[in-house]
Amino acid sequence: MNAQDIRNKYLEFFAAHGHRVIPRAPLVLQNDPTTLFTGSGMQQLMPYLLGETHPQGVRLVDSQPSFRAQDIEEVGDNRHTTFFEMLGNWSLGDYFKAEQLPWMFEFMIDVVGLDINKFYVTCFIGDEANGIPKDTDSGEIWKKLYASKSVEAGEVEVGSEADGYQVGTPAGKRIFYYDASKNWWCRGGKIADMPVGEPGGPDSEMFYRFDDRPHTEAEKKQYGELCHPNCDCGQFMEIGNNVFMEYVRREAGFEKLPAQNVDQGAGLERIAAAALDDPDVFKISLLWPIVEKLQQISGKSYESHTNSMRVIGDHLRGATFLAVDGVVPSNKEQGYVMRRLLRRAIRFAFDLGVEQNFLEQVVPVIADLYQADYPEIAENRDTIIQTLVKEEKAFRQTLRKGVKEEEKLKLLDGAELFKLYDTYGFPVELSVEEGFKLGIPVAENWREEFDAKMKEQRERSQTAAKGVFKGGLGGQTEQHKKYHTATHLMYQSLRTVLGDHVIQHGSNITEERLRFDFDHPEKMTPEQIKQVEDMVNEQIDADLKVSFAEYPTKVAREEMGALGAFGDRYGDTVKVYKMIADGADKPFSFEICGGPHVDHTGQLAQPAAGTDKLKRFKILKEESSSAGIRRIKAVLQ
Repeated sequence: MNAQDIRNKYLEFFAAHGHRVIPRAPLVLQNDPTTLFTGSGMQQLMPYLLGETHPQGVRLVDSQPSFRAQDIEEVGDNRHTTFFEMLGNWSLGDYFKAEQLPWMFEFMIDVVGLDINKFYVTCFIGDEANGIPKDTDSGEIWKKLYASKSVEAGEVEVGSEADGYQVGTPAGKRIFYYDASKNWWCRGGKIADMPVGEPGGPDSEMFYRFDDRPHTEAEKKQYGELCHPNCDCGQFMEIGNNVFMEYVRREAGFEKLPAQNVDQGAGLERIAAAALDDPDVFKISLLWPIVEKLQQISGKSYESHTNSMRVIGDHLRGATFLAVDGVVPSNKEQGYVMRRLLRRAIRFAFDLGVEQNFLEQVVPVIADLYQADYPEIAENRDTIIQTLVKEEKAFRQTLRKGVKEEEKLKLLDGAELFKLYDTYGFPVELSVEEGFKLGIPVAENWREEFDAKMKEQRERSQTAAKGVFKGGLGGQTEQHKKYHTATHLMYQSLRTVLGDHVIQHGSNITEERLRFDFDHPEKMTPEQIKQVEDMVNEQIDADLKVSFAEYPTKVAREEMGALGAFGDRYGDTVKVYKMIADGADKPFSFEICGGPHVDHTGQLAQPAAGTDKLKRFKILKEESSSAGIRRIKAVLQ
């Protein structure tokens, strides 16, 4: 069964068990300042896991394309990718462990056909300090499931990951109990750091074992004496995780939630690798055709250029989906990450000897792999290819500038090589080779200095990323609600002043300001900015009533004219917010959105504490975000 089959069978399997198939979220969640990208399937569902009612019901399933920028430097081994798909199913206060674990067992073993003898699971060992018991319920369910296939499934208490290297994987043991560092889920990651009011719970992970050889001496030094399910040596691969969200932290400790939720996420690429019984995820049907194309156009083999082909395949797949969801290469935030992906891919193409017309040959292969299951790729195919090819051409011009800069140098040391890498995207080996051609001496210790500069950059990137993703829940404070509402008013005002070609390309809302990206071919004039400001303030003064209703998606968009954001996909039903004056026949704003909002637009003018001065909507900056995309930053002051 190939990866495409596994995705479709998963959706069919859970639909047959009463789940509604919901559309994927875009890789850039609209109006969510907590994260740059959608990094997991649960991200868009966090409000519903915390108690909101989902319009599709209490049983949901999807396949969610996800992106994790923090993994860029890790790509090159056999399992790390920045872009991946999460197969997710959820119970919002409906079924629990007794249904979830048998369903996942049936899907993995009977539907996908994984070897039961290579299938292992982990459970939560308990936390005595916080009064949370060992998850024996999950352990007993797993034991019965293994017995149904006549497989011995003994239990072993491990504890921490470090303990695992002493315990190993004893014969006949299939169910491993780990502590909260491995088998507890909460948004902060650690049970000790959970704030009051935060939900969480034990989880039960599923692993596939590719081989059972002893650790080599090198692996013993790097990992530990014995291999176990959470070892990173590559013998085991996690393929899915069943989270049982059943606790909430209170001042006095942990207590059970009134409604217990299930949040399951399984990696499509990893399941597909397990189905092949090959730990190299780049051999699966969603990645191997890209590798084959790279072999064809370069004349090089995967075996001799494994790392380069893995990086290119992963990065171009991620960049393609970012382009589908409206991201364009730039020097800021999501656009910067997209640019970095493309430039890294192009740099690694140099290793293959491919120096021109690279993306226009490879990106169509990626589009072919996904367009049957993601129609938006087929619909935007030409735009996607043009966006990526345009960036390649611009980058090659930058490379030429870099060569001219290198010609001016008297010595290539680590600092200069890093500058060429960081500013012009030069692969360090290319810079050294070019230096030899130009007769520029290369410092003997260049590698150490270059690596030190790279380490500093990674540390800066990691520091900047900390705290960005806390689970996908956007701001819920009163200020967030005000700026969220103001964004709706501004969107409609922009369309009124500039024209109906204005389409939202993304937004970011904090407690201090709103930011909004939109289609427009030129800089706004001061007169146009003033018109938009005045129009928004008029609607605030009119104290429009803000309300929402749910409609069939086709009716809302095609018949009622509800606005939506570029790149967003919707289910059968959508929530539409209306902002209308008393007695008016037509709303000023009518837009598909998930909230949160104020009840009346007049609330946006409420004075700050200690003053009687009403707040006004003010555009602070209007600038280019990327080609054809403008960006506005605005405040209520």
